[in-house]
Amino acid sequence: MATKMTLSELAARKTAGRKITMVTAYDYPTARLVDKAGLDMILVGDSLGMVVLGYDSTVPVTMEDMLHHIRAVMRGTQRAFVLGDLPFMSYQVSVEQAVGNAGRFIKEGGCDGVKLEGGREVVPQVQGLCRAGIPVCGHIGLTPQTATNLGGFKVQGKDAASASALVEDALALQEAGAFMLVLECVPDILAREISRTLHIPTIGIGAGRECDGQVLVFHDLVGLFDRFTPKFVKRYAQLEEVVVQALQEYGTEVAAGIFPGPEHCFGMKQEEADRFVRTRK
Repeated sequence: MATKMTLSELAARKTAGRKITMVTAYDYPTARLVDKAGLDMILVGDSLGMVVLGYDSTVPVTMEDMLHHIRAVMRGTQRAFVLGDLPFMSYQVSVEQAVGNAGRFIKEGGCDGVKLEGGREVVPQVQGLCRAGIPVCGHIGLTPQTATNLGGFKVQGKDAASASALVEDALALQEAGAFMLVLECVPDILAREISRTLHIPTIGIGAGRECDGQVLVFHDLVGLFDRFTPKFVKRYAQLEEVVVQALQEYGTEVAAGIFPGPEHCFGMKQEEADRFVRTRK
């Protein structure tokens, strides 16, 4: 049995200067692969809205969508620390709403912690979740749930004033009790400053190499999603090409009567086959 990743081990990684590895997963087979690869953390991200459900943004994703996928991921995970992404309007209304929905992620979904987007404006929610004993990961910079409000999917903190505001957001989330912070699409100099300033780990996505860890969307990483490719994505495989080729070969063989072959078929003892044929005459 693999040893489960813990909050204390994640904190120790920062102290020791050991990078934390995180990737998204949305289902049982993917979670098994991520766990088998030995990565530290899995994020069941609301990005599933775009990657798995085909929406144009993360906004339509519901609590029930997230719970369905969290349960599947948990069934495939033994080692990784699993974060559930609280979807749009599941925590913004009130502290009580945030605690109730995050509690469902822990109790019904079985995940190890939750992630929510926002800076100083969500400090009361983070405090409430921590009081309830729910581990919280913050998320600042480009926050996809409110990307329209930010002018689209653009790099954040590009000027001194907005960069300083993000540092203040990071400090406020740490003070509120967050155990980790995701930094998305910010200049590397800003991510470095935040990472050096905080005592909690930072996880970068489009935030340079000096964060305490990195996260990528699984489908981007292995080449299974081609609607768009952000600058910060590195494709380590091109599985879409492999899968399409396999499907085409399957279709060709079925059409030609090649598949299934004798090795894929089940037989019957000759005497039973003869008896069956006689009964049909």
